[in-house]
Amino acid sequence: MQLMPTPPPANLDAIFAALADPTRREILSTLSAGEASVTELAAPFSMSQPAISRHLKVLEAAGLVERDRDRQRRPARLKADNLAHAVGWLSDFRALWDARFASLDALLEEMKLDAAKDQTDE
Repeated sequence: MQLMPTPPPANLDAIFAALADPTRREILSTLSAGEASVTELAAPFSMSQPAISRHLKVLEAAGLVERDRDRQRRPARLKADNLAHAVGWLSDFRALWDARFASLDALLEEMKLDAAKDQTDE
């Protein structure tokens, strides 16, 4: 089976680099429930608000988060569309792996039948 992947989005490297960090993945999980301030995002971590802000800048550069200015507050929100692009790109590989696993299943079934036949011939 020839894999014909969808062309990746231009920022795919930035998306995967941003997702490589567990703190940033947790921030995205938190933002999936709705927008949050830096203070709210920093609460579950033992790190400073400036450190969380640096993580948010990486997520913003990857197009996974956007921030607005609301008076003194700068709430962040998830931009799931860019995350969906990365998921879509990865899902192209699912067909490849499904085909490979189906071939392996067929081979294993054939080996079972051969083994059963060999036992009955003895």
